[in-house]
Amino acid sequence: MSSIVTGNPANAESVRKFIDGSTRGQTLLSSAAIGLGVYQPGWRWSKHAGPQTGKPSASHIGYVISGSMMVMDADGAVNEIGPGVAFEVGPNHDAWVVGDTPCTALDFSARPNPLVSRDRNPRERDFRPVNSDR
Repeated sequence: MSSIVTGNPANAESVRKFIDGSTRGQTLLSSAAIGLGVYQPGWRWSKHAGPQTGKPSASHIGYVISGSMMVMDADGAVNEIGPGVAFEVGPNHDAWVVGDTPCTALDFSARPNPLVSRDRNPRERDFRPVNSDR
């Protein structure tokens, strides 16, 4: 088995289309899921995504490619995130597109990686590859 895994979230088999026409594709790699969203002007998580999924918003790590999005965390703090900005936000947040331009963003979430050994103390963060000589 090769340790090189590729995918393209823009051409993903799994694409979620929101009720306003916004889309989010996702590709699954060994240790991460990478999403690519194109959110239309007027899109808002609490209006277009939350009701469709039936779930509260999850934690996100992301990067805005174009457009802008306002993000409000669970405590009510608000931050506008624009092109070239990486962000991390906790669960139960809301987000919405700012302006008349779609917001295109990547998001990342960790997955258990079968290529990494987990035989060490789980509190240690220095996991080593299964075939490592260390």
